[in-house]
Formats: sequence, structure tokens, C-alpha cells
Amino acid sequence: MRIIWTAIWAFLLSFMSAYVISNMAGGSFYFSQVIIMTILFTLAAVVLGEGVIKEEEA
Repeated sequence: MRIIWTAIWAFLLSFMSAYVISNMAGGSFYFSQVIIMTILFTLAAVVLGEGVIKEEEA
């Protein structure tokens, strides 16, 4: 369930950032950029959350 919520948030944040950046630059909005950024953000969050960052044992 964690990974599903991560993917949903990654999609929403990717959509928002791609839309804002494309409008600020005066360019066109491409949905394929959103999908690529969603995949990259989700993979980065999963790798960092599950593998790289460890909780310290008390």
C-alpha cells in the first residue's frame, strides 16, 4: 500500500511541476514527461525508503 500511495503522490507532484514549468517557459505541456517523472520519482522514493535510508536501532 505504501508504494501505491508513493506512486499517486509522485504522479500528482510530477503533473503539477511539469504543468508549471512548461507554462513558465512558454512551451507545450507533454503528458509523457509526467509519466517519465512519475516513474523516476517513485523509483527514487522506493529505493531510498526501502534500501538506502535505514532507521537506527535504539
